[in-house]
Amino acid sequence: MHRVTPRSARRSASIAIVLICTVHAAAYAQTAPVSPTPQAQSNSPPQSPLTIRAGDTEVAFGGFIDATAVRRDANTGSGLGTSFGTIPFSNTLQGHMNDMQLTAQNSRLWLQLTSRTSNAELKGIVEVDFLGNTPTGVNITTNSNTLRMRLAWGSYRRGKFEFLGGQSWSLMTPNRNGLSPESAGIFIGQTVDPNNQMGVTWGRTMQFRFTAHPNDAFAVAVSAENPDQYVGSGVKLPAGFPGGEVDTGTAINDVPNHLPEIVGKVAFDSRKRNLHQHVDAAILVRNFKTYNLGTDTAFTATATGGAISAVIEPVKTVRVIGTGFWSSGGGRYIANTNLPDFIVNADSSMTLVASRTFLIGTEIQATAKDAVYAYYGSAHADQKVVNDADGTPIGFGIAGSTAANEKVSEATGGIAHTFFRDPKIGGIQLMVQYSHVRRAPFSVPAGTPTSASVNMLYLNFRYFLP
Repeated sequence: MHRVTPRSARRSASIAIVLICTVHAAAYAQTAPVSPTPQAQSNSPPQSPLTIRAGDTEVAFGGFIDATAVRRDANTGSGLGTSFGTIPFSNTLQGHMNDMQLTAQNSRLWLQLTSRTSNAELKGIVEVDFLGNTPTGVNITTNSNTLRMRLAWGSYRRGKFEFLGGQSWSLMTPNRNGLSPESAGIFIGQTVDPNNQMGVTWGRTMQFRFTAHPNDAFAVAVSAENPDQYVGSGVKLPAGFPGGEVDTGTAINDVPNHLPEIVGKVAFDSRKRNLHQHVDAAILVRNFKTYNLGTDTAFTATATGGAISAVIEPVKTVRVIGTGFWSSGGGRYIANTNLPDFIVNADSSMTLVASRTFLIGTEIQATAKDAVYAYYGSAHADQKVVNDADGTPIGFGIAGSTAANEKVSEATGGIAHTFFRDPKIGGIQLMVQYSHVRRAPFSVPAGTPTSASVNMLYLNFRYFLP
């Protein structure tokens, strides 16, 4: 028996990581926009040198290297990705401190494997970046940013039916094309900010998804996705209530979620006159559970939501985008806004919080090498305040709570210039994004501004693997 030493184990693990992270450019590039630029794609793109074929199986790898600079006129404390719901107020220390960061964290590597049987197609995708949990002292001597899993899923398609299992974009994420789970087929905006555009409902969750394709125009799907009963930091819980029953934004895996979340979705695509029009609609059903040990009583609540989105091409070089989401208990899906799913009452029962968001925007291919985009997104939540057993106000939006946001909005504009793109040697692109984010709580202490805002400028230099 061969004994594996710690050094050889580390060497084997390193080799495995390199193999996983090095295998996916061309095939993925053929299906996904490798830049935030909406460019027309060739029916038969040139073959990448980073593609390996063996019979009916194809292994492709790729990614990009990002060198990003971000400048904010307030210190959000959230790193490269913006935490929209916790922008500091101008009367605080952080509100007076500028924030400048230079990082390569958003560099990305991906792997795709595809294969065929006599009557079915198999596909697997692994995608990683370096935005994982930040190690101690990351900015002192060396930026030892942590590898993070973004996507890891496999699918089996036979005829008009498809099954997917693994971590993929939530079915609640708006699509650009059909109900595709691939990054090319979803809409999260073209921003440099890795937390995307505020106002988009999205997630990357472990799920089991069933999809049917009756014809080329229609697709319908249902998914069972990983649950999370989220209240964030804006909800004041009852005294003595075990915080581990809900996710306050710091929990990892100790929240006892009750049932998987169910999402159903339908999409329609039209490709007449060489123009692509897309519309999709989704419904969401969630179930929460809390327990009062003192009275030996369990409580449940069922949340529902709905969404609709459209990506329209009035002319070939212009896209107009609109999305909308409304829910009773769906705040989790309005990512990075700190809007809760529910509040907890004095007896440990729950009251759902209504929330809604919308986004409008456009993406324009101004020249063969230049693309511009502009979006505006806004999210809102309803106030829910009750009294604890001793009469103390609890819930979402109590007096003086600066963490309970009534409204969060972001206006964004950007441009991407592609210097060159070659399937054999890769490409280089320069990307610029400006954003203004504003949040307004229900209530603030006396003498505190009624809202907090930040201006952000991203500058990104990207090298694409071939």
